[in-house]
Amino acid sequence: MVGVVTGLALIVLLIGLMVRQPNIGRHPFPEGARADPATLRTHVEYLSTQAFPRNPTAPASLNLAADYIKAALSRTGAVVTEQPYEAFHKPFRNIIATYGPATGRKVVVGAHYDVYGEFPGADDNASGVAGLLELGRLLGARKLQSSIELVAFSTEEPPYFGGPEMGSATHAKSLRKAGAPVEAMISLEMIGYFIPKQPYTNFLLYLIYPRRGDFISIAGRWRDRSLARRVKMCFRGATTVPAVSYSGPVEIGADLSDQRNYWAAGYPAVMVTDTAFMRNFNYHTPHDLPETLDYVRMAGVVDGVLSAVIHLTSGSAGGDDLAKPRS
Repeated sequence: MVGVVTGLALIVLLIGLMVRQPNIGRHPFPEGARADPATLRTHVEYLSTQAFPRNPTAPASLNLAADYIKAALSRTGAVVTEQPYEAFHKPFRNIIATYGPATGRKVVVGAHYDVYGEFPGADDNASGVAGLLELGRLLGARKLQSSIELVAFSTEEPPYFGGPEMGSATHAKSLRKAGAPVEAMISLEMIGYFIPKQPYTNFLLYLIYPRRGDFISIAGRWRDRSLARRVKMCFRGATTVPAVSYSGPVEIGADLSDQRNYWAAGYPAVMVTDTAFMRNFNYHTPHDLPETLDYVRMAGVVDGVLSAVIHLTSGSAGGDDLAKPRS
């Protein structure tokens, strides 16, 4: 019996080490401003109330959200364009903001702005879009060494999810067609919900991952484990929000957002998430409201992503060639 228990414990430990990919070290936070919790809340409240219900059956609200995103990104000094496409014979558009020079490593950060059903969608996914907009403000204040592309997608939610009609599928295919040298893609999928205790329905997850619901997860395929480790190192130097990673079979839910389409296009990609429906039981309900989110921790997540994209585009390991604030 002791041998069996010991063997099972070793198996669990090995699995935990493989999927969590523990590493040490940190990259310093890039010099300059940090994310502002109040600004994040303003974006979430607008998208969840003024642009309600921002789904394809309410095109006026969906377009209101797209216009808001475009205006906010335009104020950051980015080159902002629209990428029109059709899904089920209806017109939609991605909003794309480009920062830095056109040459060199390109990093893409994306978040979908549509919602499922007639729900407010504060965490899913106004939080991700707000993070994208705040990331744009912070990037606009820095001189960058290579290209960073922020993309707000439409048609992520069902009935489009998993098919070629997803806005992210359109964008990923356009990058591949152009032969763009994409270093990495980061998908922001629900980044604002934190609770004292993380609920797990799978006992193995309970053994491997933190029991407090105060962490952010960086999820991807086994082949993206190096990217996940690099992103974690940037989070450690940027924020007090703990970052853990999952690198393994995606069938447990690691493919349930826009990063899947960049994998299909041949690019490395990870999802940054508060674990979505695994933690937030307001998911796809009328209770997914702005007041349920933690904007201070959410700002910490944006700081972590900011550090990651700058380090990834600069190729910096120790911070000597970080992007500097504009004078």
